[in-house]
Amino acid sequence: MLHCNTNPDRPRDECGVCGIYGHEDAAKLSYFGLYALQHRGQESAGIVSSDGKKIHQHRGMGLVPEVFNEEILQALIGHLSIGHVRYSTTGASAVINAQPFTATHLGCTLSVAHNGNLVNIRALREELEQHGSIFQSTMDSEVVIHLMARHSQLGFEQAILKTVSKIKGAYSMLLMTEDKIVAVRDPNGFRPLCLGKLSNGSYVVASETCALDLIEAAYIRDIEPGEILIIDSTGLKSLYMDKAERQSCCIFEHVYFARPDSDIFGFNVYQSRKRMGEILARECKVDADFVMPFPDSGNYAAIGYSQASGIPLEMGVIRNHYVGRTFIQPTQSMRDFSVRVKLNPIRTFLEGKKVIIIEDSIIRGTTGRSRVKSLKDVGVKEVHMMISCPPTRNPCYYGIDFPSGGELIANAKTIDEIRDHLSLDSLHYLSIDGLVEATGISADNFCLACFNGDYPVEPDKDFHKLTLGSKC
Repeated sequence: MLHCNTNPDRPRDECGVCGIYGHEDAAKLSYFGLYALQHRGQESAGIVSSDGKKIHQHRGMGLVPEVFNEEILQALIGHLSIGHVRYSTTGASAVINAQPFTATHLGCTLSVAHNGNLVNIRALREELEQHGSIFQSTMDSEVVIHLMARHSQLGFEQAILKTVSKIKGAYSMLLMTEDKIVAVRDPNGFRPLCLGKLSNGSYVVASETCALDLIEAAYIRDIEPGEILIIDSTGLKSLYMDKAERQSCCIFEHVYFARPDSDIFGFNVYQSRKRMGEILARECKVDADFVMPFPDSGNYAAIGYSQASGIPLEMGVIRNHYVGRTFIQPTQSMRDFSVRVKLNPIRTFLEGKKVIIIEDSIIRGTTGRSRVKSLKDVGVKEVHMMISCPPTRNPCYYGIDFPSGGELIANAKTIDEIRDHLSLDSLHYLSIDGLVEATGISADNFCLACFNGDYPVEPDKDFHKLTLGSKC
């Protein structure tokens, strides 16, 4: 059975985490939280739980409902748990790299679930191995376990502070011992992490607010950049790292990754994507018969563009919702099968029309080219494409699986050259200022490195060439 990404030209989601403290069905609630966060990682899933004395765990490859069933969840007893869905940006796609990662040292068990990328992983691993550490996996998250063990004599809180002082990069992560959960967010605040509360007083920590909504938890607040939030029988306690020079929230959470029903960095994703379309209409005026997205990536920006421009919104391409992660690979002669099996243009409706396609991004350009060809093949007269973010010219080192710079089409070609490569009549990108305006948040709060090359945390030399199974 072959697990296949039906759209390899999309930026890959990173990971999602969810933790529950103080509920008798903690593992089951974590399961539903992960279900809501499935879009953040589809390769593996895992949950660990504890009754205050002993940790139970289950991990596996696949989607959340493929990895867990009622029997497995019943065995994950306890009132606290953390869970993880993964797409591998650092570390090969294998069950040994599934999270949460758990290890025992001097009688104490610690689990970690991590969203992000550590950018000094090579130096850390080499240093730890020189001091006798033996790694079980190839993922960067295991470094946290080894650092915690190395500093355990300082006590739990000081060991955490010492550990986070050593790691660099993006990390919104959950740690769990037999009796406590710890939520940690890096000083730059690259990845989202929020705190909620259930009606019985139990606490929930999750990557996105949509996970809180599903299990009917009330949103309290975001975990602050640089905050270490400890949740145990005494309640909540926060420790703080040294402040970063700047906050660097990942703006691509609003462009692509987060679910539109989530509030990320204090602003609703649906509204920001719709605003991207509205601002695109202001920046890029094109005469056309209608606006349409390729479902589902450009849906919300297309709504905004249509409403702001007055050009009707239509769904000229139909998505096959029954295409899953698994299907038989086509033969070489069945070119563009992965595009056609998922999306099919309505020939009689599109023929002779001038259309504006709204997309959220162009990464390599391979899928975009196939999609435009499918429209031209059914007789579309003109195809204009609007992208609801600026050209993606630089790789991401902080947990998004962008290719290396040479594979990014906007790194190698001008906008006019990309237009010609895709066989478009016109191509327009949202400006950086327009994208920032759409979020409702100041530009000073964002990492925009994938657009402008300004990296807030410098990675190891040749970070993208690491031989740890990295896909980034």
